[in-house]
Amino acid sequence: MNALPVLIVVWAILTGLFLALLAYNGTITRYEDNQLFLADINANEQQRQTTIVRRVNKTLPFVRIFGTLSAIMTIAIIAIYTWDSWQRLQ
Repeated sequence: MNALPVLIVVWAILTGLFLALLAYNGTITRYEDNQLFLADINANEQQRQTTIVRRVNKTLPFVRIFGTLSAIMTIAIIAIYTWDSWQRLQ
């Protein structure tokens, strides 16, 4: 049970980073439009959309990593707490 507070702090940091990345992606994609550019008439808008997609693609691996680590830490904390509670009941 001594490791549980440390695990909760690590979980809070990982979850905070995960939520910050989700918020960042949300602000980036707020102005994204699902458009198909068939001609070079709107080259400025196409460049802006390409920049948005590139930024999101850069952060996507980090979102997946922090989300997975946060989920694993959640499961580990619940498992340790349940196991410790079960041992105290015995």
